[in-house]
Amino acid sequence: MEQRVQYIYSKKFPEIKIRVIPGHFVTSHSHINYYVDLTMTKMRESEARAVARAIASKYSSNTIVDTIVCMDGCEVIGAYLAEELTRAGIVSMNAHKTIYVVSPEFNSTGQIIFRDNTRPMIEGKNVFLLLASTTTGMTLHRCLECIHYYEGHITGITSIFSMINSICKIPISSLFKASDIPDYKVYDHGKCPLCDNHVPIDAFVNGYGYSPIKS
Repeated sequence: MEQRVQYIYSKKFPEIKIRVIPGHFVTSHSHINYYVDLTMTKMRESEARAVARAIASKYSSNTIVDTIVCMDGCEVIGAYLAEELTRAGIVSMNAHKTIYVVSPEFNSTGQIIFRDNTRPMIEGKNVFLLLASTTTGMTLHRCLECIHYYEGHITGITSIFSMINSICKIPISSLFKASDIPDYKVYDHGKCPLCDNHVPIDAFVNGYGYSPIKS
């Protein structure tokens, strides 16, 4: 499958690229005809730092960030982002004047939770939400519900790749949009033309990676 990889470069930040693979893929919410592979973007030091720098440049110094909540394995980017935001003069209201970087946990029923030891990093804090990719927005909506439940206040949302521009009237900043992959399609389960045309499924995918289906 990796032999089909194509590279998409950011128009505004040409040093940043994402890898996309055409095919037939299944997420927890939909079927898609491209898998956006952000593995190296999230886990290679030079790429993660470049992404963090680009994200930080989109926010003004009057933004308040106490905590960065990382989804989809974005912790490396999150750590560099905290550094870049601090360097850019972003204010933290934390007593120690520095930014928390934290990831939630998924319990046995799939709910997004924070344990008691990390809950103080969300409760009453100004929270910046960082995701790898957003297609339908359903996972993002669950993230917002979770953060609101723990009484956090959203001050920014960034998804490296996003098919949507906003959620619950909150703008979503992204480095790559649907227009960067013009023929990217998202289909509801049960309404997938690829399935109707008997195109084999290549892999199950989520924000962490893919699991190929053996033929």
